[in-house]
Amino acid sequence: MSSSVISPARFGTEVRATATLALPLVLGHVSTGLIGFVDNVIAGRHGTQTLASVTVGTALLWLPMMVPIGTLISLTASVSQLDGAGRRDEIGPLFRQALWLSLGLGALMFAFLSLAPYALAKFGIAPEIIPGAKAFLHGIRWGVPALTLYFCMRYLSEGMHWTLPTMLLGFGGLLVLGPIGYVLTFGKLGFAEMGAGGLGVASAITMWLQATAFAIYLWNAKRFAALRLFSHFERPRWAPIRQLLKTGLPIGITVLMEGGLFIATALLIARLGATPAAAHQIAINVSALCFMIPMGVAEATTVRVGRAVGQRDAGGVRRAAHAGYLIVLATQTLSALALLLGHDAVVSLYTGDAAVAALAGALLLFAAAFQFPDGIQVLSAGALRGLKDTRVPMWLAAFSYWGLGMPLGAGLGLGLGWGPQGMWLGLILGLTAAAVLMSWRFRNSSRRELLPIPCSSTAA
Repeated sequence: MSSSVISPARFGTEVRATATLALPLVLGHVSTGLIGFVDNVIAGRHGTQTLASVTVGTALLWLPMMVPIGTLISLTASVSQLDGAGRRDEIGPLFRQALWLSLGLGALMFAFLSLAPYALAKFGIAPEIIPGAKAFLHGIRWGVPALTLYFCMRYLSEGMHWTLPTMLLGFGGLLVLGPIGYVLTFGKLGFAEMGAGGLGVASAITMWLQATAFAIYLWNAKRFAALRLFSHFERPRWAPIRQLLKTGLPIGITVLMEGGLFIATALLIARLGATPAAAHQIAINVSALCFMIPMGVAEATTVRVGRAVGQRDAGGVRRAAHAGYLIVLATQTLSALALLLGHDAVVSLYTGDAAVAALAGALLLFAAAFQFPDGIQVLSAGALRGLKDTRVPMWLAAFSYWGLGMPLGAGLGLGLGWGPQGMWLGLILGLTAAAVLMSWRFRNSSRRELLPIPCSSTAA
């Protein structure tokens, strides 16, 4: 592998390349967040019970959905490495096998969403919420196979350094979901009023439209013509699918553990009463919006690191990671300052309840404190994905989030009576531990001699 000195000029070029890749990804994540916002607005205007049903249904959808989405992201690193190595003829066969994998994962999620509503009563969900949540899940489940196919095509495009479709289709889905969701939820234009179930059906329709639009684009775009993505039909082949699972499943589990940490924290804080729960929801929503920026940069870094690996360029691997770290430190500094200086103004957008506002403002100060570890841990994880180093990071995440963060948060917040502030201290510790351990892992992994990229796409 060649090694190159990190000169200021080359590093500046790398920063610009990473930022160019990341911007559409960040905006794509923003559009996803706005879809949730649109769902909540429509459901809330229909009724409090509808909003509660959609909230429960959304949680049951997206928490397990983190596993297939995280698993499929392994395609990004594989494609970027093959592209960097000049082995573009292997990308099409690998993509066709990834489509089979995405269909399988979509089928599993369909089965889960078909059965999960019947367990809601056992989790103590209020009886009046269950019918709406069931209707929402049974509606949206029909779109889940399209969603996994969409992410498969998205990760293929991003692995080829083309992130614009992620942004355009994200906002396109937002424009479609709003009117369809309103019509089906309220029963307009001759349709029956479906309530929460209408939003589920509208979401499923939107998912299929997005997946179909992406497939048509990939089929016709000159940018992808040489890859022959849809040139012929291929049967599923276990070897390449197994390789994708070997790299991707640990990513899915890692994402699930991190998301599960925040959901478990919300459930524990909810035991403290309505005011702490509402304040936590405001603070975590603001934090999630801030997180979209480093998450997009991390995905771009995965692509840049993977391409450098394919080119056998050790210096390029380091430049790509360092550029990502620089961008994340800059953006997280801005986020932290905005939360420190403007937390009261932000909270005022959410609530007029003085008690909720005071507690939410205090929690946003904790959110400002974890901007840096949160950004560093997600960027390090993205760089490691570019190296296809995913198993050890999975265990590091498990230790950080569930071995340190959750026990400390529960102990301080519930055991010692520190309340939500104690739980948030646990979040900060877990994210800080993950940031230190993940960056340490990348430092060691990137120093090793990179092995030739396996020819997994055509193996039988």
